[in-house]
Amino acid sequence: MKALRSFLSIFSIMLIFILAACGGNSEQTADADKKEDSPKTEDTSYTVEHAMGSTTLEKTPERVVILTNEGTEALLALGVKPVGAVQSWTGDPWYEHIAKDMKDAQVVGLESEVNVEAVAALHPDLIIGNKMRQEAIYEQLSAIAPTVFAEDLRGNWKTNFELYAKSVNKEEKGKEVIAAYDARIAELKEKLGDKLNMKVSMVRFMAGDVRIYQKDSFSGVILDQLGFARPESQNVDEFAIKGATKEQMPLMDGDILFYFTYETGDGAASELEKEWLEDPLFKNLEVAKKGEVHKVDDVIWNTAGGVKAANLMLDDIENTFLK
Repeated sequence: MKALRSFLSIFSIMLIFILAACGGNSEQTADADKKEDSPKTEDTSYTVEHAMGSTTLEKTPERVVILTNEGTEALLALGVKPVGAVQSWTGDPWYEHIAKDMKDAQVVGLESEVNVEAVAALHPDLIIGNKMRQEAIYEQLSAIAPTVFAEDLRGNWKTNFELYAKSVNKEEKGKEVIAAYDARIAELKEKLGDKLNMKVSMVRFMAGDVRIYQKDSFSGVILDQLGFARPESQNVDEFAIKGATKEQMPLMDGDILFYFTYETGDGAASELEKEWLEDPLFKNLEVAKKGEVHKVDDVIWNTAGGVKAANLMLDDIENTFLK
């Protein structure tokens, strides 16, 4: 009898342990189920290397201020509407091709003269600027919010675009935008065929300055991507021949010439354009004799400098050469 009681006691203790273990497993299973059902949260902290060093953002920014014209285009292409941006170089206050998308954005000065107080008033969680334009105020901007600077503003728009995509945590979207652009370049290049052998000349008129544009300009890079030939004086990896004189008009000759005029409203650039185009030396150029002189939009071919303008420039090229 005593042995039986001992056996029952041991059995009871074992049963308690078994039940406890089962209960524990049930609780663990329930906890696991809850974890599966609850939304997963990921650490979105990321660091961006840029012209002024490195900047860490704790989360994807929602209130972005952009301090360059080409940067504004980049953000819009990425699906990010800035809360503030520098005014377009021409327009009131935005270029026509972005005005609708920028309807509620606040102006924070110009690229060359940023209104730091206006930036601060918008309480941004990211500021994107440019070393070439705004190096002197980088520390002030950094005191307001995490700040990322691109190095410069010339040449291939893709370089800065990739930095902006990283900055707003939209690298995959950025890759899609660039892939679509590259596909369009490839398609247009194939359609143009032998027309790419035409030597394309580019000239810009500004108040008091005439420039012959070369390969390391916004439009020069795009022509190079398409594979167009260029006149010898323009077929160099430089930005432009600035302050061109009438004696240098022969450098403008080519099979086709595109010119664009930066008009600020006082008429000075337009007067200079008229003076040069009506000059006997210009009319004696082969390109003028053939009637292959075409005026295009300065905003699209030069001033805006971003992805949206790049696509619109491709429209111009397609319409000129293929229609």
